[in-house]
Amino acid sequence: MTSNKSNIEISRAKAKQLFDEGYQLAYENKAKNKPWDKIFDLWIIAANAGNIRAQFYVGVCYDLGKGVDKDISKAFKWYMKAAKSGKMEAQYNIGFFYKEGELLKQDYKKAVYWYSLAAKQGDIEAQRDLGYCYFYGEGVKQDHLKAIYWYKKAAKQGDDKALYNLGLCYEFGDGVKQSFRWAKHYFTKSSKFGNKKATHKLKKL
Repeated sequence: MTSNKSNIEISRAKAKQLFDEGYQLAYENKAKNKPWDKIFDLWIIAANAGNIRAQFYVGVCYDLGKGVDKDISKAFKWYMKAAKSGKMEAQYNIGFFYKEGELLKQDYKKAVYWYSLAAKQGDIEAQRDLGYCYFYGEGVKQDHLKAIYWYKKAAKQGDDKALYNLGLCYEFGDGVKQSFRWAKHYFTKSSKFGNKKATHKLKKL
């Protein structure tokens, strides 16, 4: 006789198998025309069975209208499911919804809450945007030192916008000792990643 625990494990294993099958079709398949209808069908089954990655990607499908009609409210619902289970990309997306006031009332404090969760897990965009919130005091007490801390976290992972923001901080002495040498350093790095604002700053400096 199979135990309930074994049944749960089998269910999770099957959900993972379905998610992996959909992921392979979506992102590891070189065909130009991806079978998004089939991919969504695989992911929605896995998501309903509790697979966190599938929940996130079902949100993406609703967000972008891939394999299903675009529906931002359903995208938010699935992102939230994944975010509450610890999926960092979903946590960032929820933060973005609150910061932009998309679909729901703009709430900087809730944006900071979700950005913080994602940033601590290493999400580059969350680290940069959390730095932005600290720099301008959006949803949190203004703190240039914490802004620098999070900008540097994202910059170490090669984020061109965080590198550009650090260049500005050094150019104007915000949260750091003013240094045109360090400003140039960060603008140069940002420019190498294709940031046009940084390229423009370098010409001025």
